[in-house]
Amino acid sequence: MAKNRAVKRTLSAPPGEHSPGGQTESAKNSEAVEPIRWLNEEELHAWMALVGMVTKLPAAMDRQLQQDAGLTHFEYQVLVGLSRAPEHTLRMSELAGFTASQLPRLSQVATRMERRGWLTRRPDPTDGRYTLAGLTEAGMAKLEASAPGHVSAVRRLVFDSLSPTQVRQMAQIARTIMQAAGSAELH
Repeated sequence: MAKNRAVKRTLSAPPGEHSPGGQTESAKNSEAVEPIRWLNEEELHAWMALVGMVTKLPAAMDRQLQQDAGLTHFEYQVLVGLSRAPEHTLRMSELAGFTASQLPRLSQVATRMERRGWLTRRPDPTDGRYTLAGLTEAGMAKLEASAPGHVSAVRRLVFDSLSPTQVRQMAQIARTIMQAAGSAELH
């Protein structure tokens, strides 16, 4: 029975390090094709910094938008996505891609936003299998009223402490990671 219990590992354990059960990783999993490439100390510190950032930054954005505008960060992203679209209209599937969300979650949020008068939904006249989301005048007004406080928070939390070189590096690094994460979804 003890053989099947989960073994807690750190991300930085070197390959071949003995597990708490006394077996090496390769001995425990003889079917593995590739050895585990554990993180070195520098990679571990970078990873922990990234995890901290992707955890704390969205929470800070949510707090600011909730306090100042009565919006979640996700709702704000929906408004932004629609505001940038031609005729302020997108298929729900395209809006889900823009907000990096699943359609069921987007649909729930869109229902709330519809009740508030910020967007409308209707069948796509070119293909009835799709639903179009459109930004209303009230939705655009909400976005315009919310944007100054949000941009101030983004500046304070992200850009004010970075040099122009760091901003360019951050953009390049973020695009590279997003591309790798996007291709990982396909596997």
